[in-house]
Amino acid sequence: MSGIGLHLSDVWLGLAAGLAGFVDAIVGGGGLILLPALFAAFPQAVPASLLGTNKAGAIWGTGAAFLSYARRVHIPWKTVLPTALASLTGAVLGADLVSSINDDAFRKALPLVLTVVFLYTLLHRQMGQLHRPRFSQRTAIILGTVSGLSIGFYDGFLGPGTGSFLVFVFILVFGFDFLHAGASAKIVNFSSNLAALTLFASKSLVFWHLALFLAICNMLGSLMGTRMAMTHGTVFVRRLFIVVVLLLIGKTAWDAFGG
Repeated sequence: MSGIGLHLSDVWLGLAAGLAGFVDAIVGGGGLILLPALFAAFPQAVPASLLGTNKAGAIWGTGAAFLSYARRVHIPWKTVLPTALASLTGAVLGADLVSSINDDAFRKALPLVLTVVFLYTLLHRQMGQLHRPRFSQRTAIILGTVSGLSIGFYDGFLGPGTGSFLVFVFILVFGFDFLHAGASAKIVNFSSNLAALTLFASKSLVFWHLALFLAICNMLGSLMGTRMAMTHGTVFVRRLFIVVVLLLIGKTAWDAFGG
């Protein structure tokens, strides 16, 4: 924690946090922007501390986004809440195991999985255009629990693209449109972020003074992103989703094979 202070030269970190909140509120993937900025700004810091600081800064934007969505979009709570609780459990398990398991295989598989998501979304132009939930309540709860555990575990273990994966699952599995999927994904992602942040904080792996600054910027960006998603609707969200997933493919491929 010593040696890391907030100076005028860190304004660009605030801009990165704001942009991350903006993008994350709409389609997920904010970590693609903020995490590299933190690692570039503090190359000598312990990586886990920067991961914890990122969670501490970003969770407030995620929370602001889901509260804003909840006031404007009908949330299918009976499906979303079990998914969120399962995601919280999965994130705890993933964060607990991350230090004892080699994650090389996960890292190398991630760009391939994202490529499938990208191509599927690109080729199925009608995907996410209509909101047509397709399962009974019991089936939705079961599928939500499985999805929440899996993606929550991934969020605790690695994390990049969690929000985008959640959007994709809510569309492909549950039949939501992009707007409802984005709103639901924020609630589930908040749950997994909270679990991971709790673990980081319990190990004193958060720079709280920096996180507070990032949180304010992230929340402002998140509120702007939510408003834009509500104003421009499903088509806009779909286009941004495609762009973000494409960028995630490039970053995760570089991390796994070229970094």
